[in-house]
Amino acid sequence: MRKWGGLIARYGARLAISQSVEPVTLYEGDTPLIPAPRLGDAVVPGGQLFLKYEGLNPTGSFKDRGMTTAITQAVADGARSVVCASTGNTAASAAAYAARAGLKCIVLIPDGKIALGKLAGAVAYGARVIAVKGSFDDGLRMVREASERAPVALVNSVNPARLQGQKTAAWEVTEQLGQAPDWLCLPIGNAGNITAYWLGFCEDEKGLPRLLGAQAAGAAPLIQGKQIKNPETRATAIRIGNPARWQEAVSALERSNGHVLSVTDDEIFAAYHMTARLEGIFCEPSSAAGVAGLIKSVASGKVNPEGKRFVCVLTGHGLKDPDSAVDGAERPISIAPTTAAFLEVLGV
Repeated sequence: MRKWGGLIARYGARLAISQSVEPVTLYEGDTPLIPAPRLGDAVVPGGQLFLKYEGLNPTGSFKDRGMTTAITQAVADGARSVVCASTGNTAASAAAYAARAGLKCIVLIPDGKIALGKLAGAVAYGARVIAVKGSFDDGLRMVREASERAPVALVNSVNPARLQGQKTAAWEVTEQLGQAPDWLCLPIGNAGNITAYWLGFCEDEKGLPRLLGAQAAGAAPLIQGKQIKNPETRATAIRIGNPARWQEAVSALERSNGHVLSVTDDEIFAAYHMTARLEGIFCEPSSAAGVAGLIKSVASGKVNPEGKRFVCVLTGHGLKDPDSAVDGAERPISIAPTTAAFLEVLGV
């Protein structure tokens, strides 16, 4: 039986990080690539659709891939504390891996702009959580400046060690499919993930996909070509107006002959519900932005699905944002504790 020991144990020789310390791991990675035939029939008729379900990482998001390498490198560098700005997933992941390594963790979050499921993780893992009366972009500026003046290691995606871990998702996709897909579709927030996937595919020898990136309409700096000072979207993980990896993302999209588009919150949530109801896969709303972008691209004729294989990356688990799942949903009806009352509801 194959024993999984985490990303560094599996791919360490291919990662540009220190090998001088034991890996800090929670056995992240090895997430499933799930065929999605029912969703595929609705979204890419004539094509094949697969979902890379990153919500099954230890803290429930793809961030764990980059955090195992970032925290391992921080330990090798002698760090005692780590810091990050976050819309939620990075905070939970940094806190968990810092706890695993015995490091202190400080996270800055936008005040009132974070899903409770993500905040709960950061708190549970023992991080010091500080709310900033501003945006994620304000927080990122603050932690970058602070890390230059204080003895703390910055573990946001501006840290190159983060991309070393995150690029392994591309290798898993090609291993699971046997080659690169025709299209890889994913959300764009801080743009580290699309940058890392492209890096991974370029370092592999199984072909290059075209990239399809989707930004929320209220937080779409790549579409508008300028920083969004007050980004707004209910998909909180991608509520970012000035991506740290902006230029790298643009380069990856251009080099892959891909494209980027914006999707409304209504389109994101429609894709979010479709993914759950057609395939039984519960992702957080921002994860569904890639699916929403694919739906929109096929409908507009921008993407021809016939005979193509598509992978949509679902970046986080739905339990990261439970409020979005129940908001507006039909409430359970209340009945008497009798079989007759139950049968009446069933219409029998």
